[in-house]
Formats: sequence, structure tokens, C-alpha cells
Amino acid sequence: MRKAFAILILIVAISGGAYAQATLRIGDPVELKIAGVPTEDQTQINNVYTVDAEGAINLPYIGKVHAEAKTPAQLARSIEENYRSNKIYTNPNITILMQPTARFVNVGGSVRNPTRVPFTEDMTLLTAINASGGFNDFADQRHVRLLRGTEATVYDVRRFRKDPSQDVKLRPGDKIEVPQSFF
Repeated sequence: MRKAFAILILIVAISGGAYAQATLRIGDPVELKIAGVPTEDQTQINNVYTVDAEGAINLPYIGKVHAEAKTPAQLARSIEENYRSNKIYTNPNITILMQPTARFVNVGGSVRNPTRVPFTEDMTLLTAINASGGFNDFADQRHVRLLRGTEATVYDVRRFRKDPSQDVKLRPGDKIEVPQSFF
């Protein structure tokens, strides 16, 4: 009986440790829960926040808090300290839950298979296009648009084949549009 209990504790510790190692990235949604504060403040602060392009989340009363590359536990401690140091709450207790979300890059337009491509850390503009079947016969490879947030950038991807170091690294949520050539 003691052996089974010890094994169960070990499994919980290992799985909790793996979760604690996960770090936040730009575009990640996180669920924030606060306790130890008035109920009306809890309803205002308890929410799902998204790590913005600057790597931060924007919280009531304290503004932006850096979240990128932090574990949920590190972010929770940082937010608690922020509320204390700004003398907003004396004893806040923050819980951060990472949202189980798949990360994608959308590829559309003149490619063989317009689709959502699962994001990987090493994904570039050209690898995402290749993952969607590559360019079709009518693609304009000189004017491929990358949409990231509110910004749109046009690339000539033929240059990436000559010099792969120029290929643009992608982020989750990026959208790629390959226009059709006029001739």
C-alpha cells in the first residue's frame, strides 16, 4: 500500500514538473484567477489574457506585466508582487493556467493546399508554404504577404531559395497569402 502511494506521489510530481517547465510565448492565452481580494475585483480581474507582441499581458490596475519566457508560476509571482508593490492589494493569490491551445499558421492563396499548418519553433515562411503543398502553377512568388497582427509585409521568397538565412521565422497566428501571378 505504501509503495503504491509513493508511486502515485512520484507520478504527480513528475507530471506537475513537466507542466511547470512550459514557458509562455507571444500569442499564448492564459487564464488568470485571483483570490484574497474583494469579490467585485475578482470578477474584473479573473479572465483569459493573451500574451501580446511585446511579450506582456495587460492587467487591471497595474497595466502591462512581462509574461514571455516565464512559467505560469513565475508569472503568478510577478503579478502578485506587482499588485503588492503598487499597494493595490496586500495579499493577492494568483493562479495562472495555460490554455491548451494548438498553434497554427494559416497559408492561403495560390498554393496547392491552402490550410492551417501546425506551428513549430523552427517554422519559416518557406517551410509553411511547402507544408501546404508548395506554390501552385499560378503563384506570384515575388509578392508573398505575411500578416502578423495588424502588420502586413511583402516578401520575394525566391530570394530565400538563394539565401536561406533570409527566410523569415514565423510566429503562431501568422497568416501567409500567396497572390496569383498576372501572367
